[in-house]
Amino acid sequence: MKLSCFLLISAAILAGCTSGDTHVASGNKIKRVGMVTGIRPEKIAYYKELHAAAWQGVLKKIHEANIRNYTIYLKQIDTAYYLFSHYEYIGTDYQSDMKKIAADSVTQRWWRETAPCQIPLPEAAAKGEIWTAMEEVFHTE
Repeated sequence: MKLSCFLLISAAILAGCTSGDTHVASGNKIKRVGMVTGIRPEKIAYYKELHAAAWQGVLKKIHEANIRNYTIYLKQIDTAYYLFSHYEYIGTDYQSDMKKIAADSVTQRWWRETAPCQIPLPEAAAKGEIWTAMEEVFHTE
């Protein structure tokens, strides 16, 4: 996939994948986002290595884009492996913040490293996407 296409798809995924919202004391909402994708078994060690030493520029951009409590989990189901991600968005303009992440050159380089590790689920692949949004069915504070 061409990089420009990948970046547009990634931005669209980030912009469209939402879970629930909850109010915080300040009156702002926290948007909870959960997504899932597959991961190539032979790339798991590399993916873990990348994230064990995540690039400071990527982390800085995530923070500047009002993303907090970003977590990625790994799970084997039968013979396949999956990544589950969850984060909270605390800003007021989600679309704009996601575009800032997608436009960041360090993040673009990061995505060039992580994308070959991932295997989109069929519904995401059919749309040219990598991550699939998940519906939030329960949350408690």
